[in-house]
Amino acid sequence: MTARFTRRVFTALALALSISAPALAQEDWRTQYPELTIGISSGENESDAIARTQPYADYLSRTLGVPVNIVRGTDYAAVIEAMRQGHVQFASVGPAAYALARKIMGEGVAPVAITLDADGERGYYSILAVRADSPYQTIEDVKGQSFAFADPNSTSGYAVPSYYLSTELKTTADDYFGEVAFSGGHEQSVIGLVNGTFEVVATHWRNETAGNIQNMEDKGMIEKGSTRIIWKSPVIPNTPVMMLTSLPQSLQDEFRTALMAFPEADPEGFAEYTRGDSTGYVEAKHEDYLDVIAITEYNAEERRRNASN
Repeated sequence: MTARFTRRVFTALALALSISAPALAQEDWRTQYPELTIGISSGENESDAIARTQPYADYLSRTLGVPVNIVRGTDYAAVIEAMRQGHVQFASVGPAAYALARKIMGEGVAPVAITLDADGERGYYSILAVRADSPYQTIEDVKGQSFAFADPNSTSGYAVPSYYLSTELKTTADDYFGEVAFSGGHEQSVIGLVNGTFEVVATHWRNETAGNIQNMEDKGMIEKGSTRIIWKSPVIPNTPVMMLTSLPQSLQDEFRTALMAFPEADPEGFAEYTRGDSTGYVEAKHEDYLDVIAITEYNAEERRRNASN
């Protein structure tokens, strides 16, 4: 009798635990992470970047059940360092910054997804732009002129144009242009261009209606048609949303599910976040960025070689 009673007690207890296990597992990561932080490093000024990404944070807060905060790094490297220290769990930075993250943290960070643009494309471009009223028509025309990169960890604003100069023109920015500067960001580069501080700048472009210059025109920061493109790179894979792989698996899974559902679950918030230039997310893999990683490694090796000469 006692044995049968004991077995019934254990059976009931096991059943109760099996029923409550999902709920307990769901609570585990929220106990460890009562709030979450997403790092961004945008070409926009800080106030515009934070305002545009707030619907993203609001949606994730509602969906994941904990406050989700957005922090903007002063540059791409700052976001990566914050991830390395565990202050940021998720981030949206450019492909070259993802390459930096992998170099520093290895498999401790992984891409989750990338956005598709309004045409369903997965990429964008680096461009060199000049003022529309300038005499320059090609990259050969701007040799010896003042030039600005955006940020040393920017894909379109540094890594890709540097690689092109080295591999196609067999030169470096310092040797090719008269003066070379880092403006501090994509908007700063274009403002410097239209104000006459620089004759040519590197920035990002997606299509005829989307890109850094078009965004600045839409916001009234520069006059429409005040710039002109003289060079465009091969396609670059879109910026990945990435996360720390040390996070609890249940958190990783819930974040991935929430992210992929964002366009349909909150279409207005998603449209505001993406400026209406995206149709949704697709899965991203580390292999998508091998070419960008190779470019950043090549550029680093060239800098070391030139510094030793």
